[in-house]
Amino acid sequence: MRNPWESISLDDYENHMKLDSVMQLQTMNRMMKDQFYKNPVRTVMIFGIAGGNGLEHIDTSKTDRVYGVDINAKYLEECSKRYPELKGCLECICADLTDDGTVLPEAELVVANLLIEYIGYECFMNAVKKAGAGYVSCIIQINTDDSFVSDSPYLHAFDDLDKVHHQMEEDILEYNMKSINYRLTDKTEQELPNGKKLVQLDFVKGE
Repeated sequence: MRNPWESISLDDYENHMKLDSVMQLQTMNRMMKDQFYKNPVRTVMIFGIAGGNGLEHIDTSKTDRVYGVDINAKYLEECSKRYPELKGCLECICADLTDDGTVLPEAELVVANLLIEYIGYECFMNAVKKAGAGYVSCIIQINTDDSFVSDSPYLHAFDDLDKVHHQMEEDILEYNMKSINYRLTDKTEQELPNGKKLVQLDFVKGE
């Protein structure tokens, strides 16, 4: 089955996410600056990088390599075009994180924002282990109603996402991460205008 994310245009996705009634693109952008520099790392891997939201916060004097992973090759092509200043630092990788055969380079930090919802806890943990990260920072969406996609003029672009969507629970994510030796170190919440909220969960790998 073709993954629905391979068919959603980047314009539809980003225009939906940045609507005043949604505000996820802007909110996540602010949160990502904290994610990148909360811990002393020089290599970062971003799962579900899409068009590269947040990459303007990357300081190449502090970060040697950023791996941007996404299933949609067109997203990655646009991402590379948008950030020419990161040439030599940004490496885009087209990969399906639900595929057991996917090979990933190692990175000190994994960032996964609004991504676990679409691959599930088990696939996410497998991908984290492949990257060998010492730190993991995730942003998940907590819904106050039954709809995980906010109402907007672009709503029908996301019609097929229910086939791959997994409802997120903070405690279940924390439990799963603990099972692979990652402990929760911090949690940050940001309310959204539509009643939903973004929750940032930061983990560090145990000794």
